[in-house]
Amino acid sequence: MIDQKDINNAAWAACDTFRGAVDPAQYKDYILVMLFVKYISDVWKDHYEAYRNEYGDDDVRIRRKLERERFVLPVVEIQASTGKKGESFVASYDALYERRNADNIGELINIVLDAIESSNKAKLEGVFRNIDFNSESNLGKTKDRNRRLVNLLEDFHKPELDLRPSRVPEDVIGNTYIYLLERFGSDAGKKAGEFFTPQTVTKLVAKLAGPHKGAKIYDPTCGAGGLLIQAAREVGDSDYALFGQESNGSTWALCRMNMFLHSADSARIEWGDTLNNPGLVEKDRLMKFDVVVANPPFSLDKWGAENAESDRFNRFWRGVPPKSKADWAFVSHMVESAFEFTGRVAVVVPHGVLFRGGAEGRIREAMIRENLLDAVVGLPANLFPTTGIPVAILVFDRSRQEGGARAKCKDVLFIDASREFVAGKNQNTLSDEQIERIVGTFLKRKAVEKYAHVAKFKEIEENDFNLNIPRYVDIFEEEEEIDVDAVQAEIDALEKQLAEVRQQMAVKLAEIRR
Repeated sequence: MIDQKDINNAAWAACDTFRGAVDPAQYKDYILVMLFVKYISDVWKDHYEAYRNEYGDDDVRIRRKLERERFVLPVVEIQASTGKKGESFVASYDALYERRNADNIGELINIVLDAIESSNKAKLEGVFRNIDFNSESNLGKTKDRNRRLVNLLEDFHKPELDLRPSRVPEDVIGNTYIYLLERFGSDAGKKAGEFFTPQTVTKLVAKLAGPHKGAKIYDPTCGAGGLLIQAAREVGDSDYALFGQESNGSTWALCRMNMFLHSADSARIEWGDTLNNPGLVEKDRLMKFDVVVANPPFSLDKWGAENAESDRFNRFWRGVPPKSKADWAFVSHMVESAFEFTGRVAVVVPHGVLFRGGAEGRIREAMIRENLLDAVVGLPANLFPTTGIPVAILVFDRSRQEGGARAKCKDVLFIDASREFVAGKNQNTLSDEQIERIVGTFLKRKAVEKYAHVAKFKEIEENDFNLNIPRYVDIFEEEEEIDVDAVQAEIDALEKQLAEVRQQMAVKLAEIRR
């Protein structure tokens, strides 16, 4: 079996093909699509060979069985430019590698992608619509483009990237995909980092959300799907259903591929603007979920506030957030998407969400008065590639509302974990121990000196529903008492020594002048 680190390094090295020539926000798509094609080609090859031992050379029977199990790699026929019958081959990475020196290799890759998508519509429809391996604007003129594509195909032909299931466990491939997503997010800066939440943060959010066996799990701003995958892992069982929505087309495609690589290809991932056009709807109502998790874009401007009052799903009945900050719009959508009396919500927010006034303050107060807010967790600064600001996680629990199992719980837990992190050169992270301390404190729901405080409703009300964490968790370190008399005595002694030294210097200088 191959080592996870070897696959990660080989996949990341393939990025050298485009570095300096193609914008990082674009070349991530080429790398991740090629990794996906390599993976499904190796899976197909491995299973095809296994079934040949059972069915012999009955290609039709083997293909039908493979299609029923997961997917199909169709045979494509390329028409010759002379009008004569062209060649035919299986739409796979191997076929592309064999033809890597063709003058039209970019076109051939597009043909293979289109064939794979068309033959697997239920699982892969639309995932390649935003990628063009024959693009002059992205990959350069023909000669440069062909050279880069040859290098890319050769990079993925390394022994470390032999991804057959008989050689590589399935979770290793999924881990490599997430590894690449995180590297793109942290190494490529803001533009390429918007689609991915750091893995340590996703792990913490998923644990705080607490998904259970049989849970319907939803992320309304799912990006490339890392938070959904992590929440699924927290279930500890294959009995769950994943749902998401993403507004960016290429990121939506990455999410679909990510789901496929993690054997979650039954996940329903919608493409569109969640706030203005939620896609997860049934019988003209928002679908409801057991667990809702998200890391929405911070303080999104021009989010559609002008349409919120007439929202047909009545998501903003507590108030319409300001048009320049969508934070509470996302929170409102998430809370309304959770099952009444049982649903849970965990969302990453900028600190302004905790204390800003106006419409945001009124929405915040309404949710606290409804007894929905369960916990506020403050995190360290510089955890994200997109921003250096510290963030917080808000946890809402609809079982606390009147009639729910936890309706008698009237307090809010505040955790200040802002000072505990693993420092990095460009970005900080959380260790497993630091994550477990946060989760353990959350579950115990007890005060911890300079770390956690359980605030009663009255205390929050007296603070005008301001949730700024320092109002509740005192992290002030008392300064050591200073003995003023002792300090003065030390100063007097130093001044006496200084006077003696000056007198000695004056004597020496007088001797020199003689």
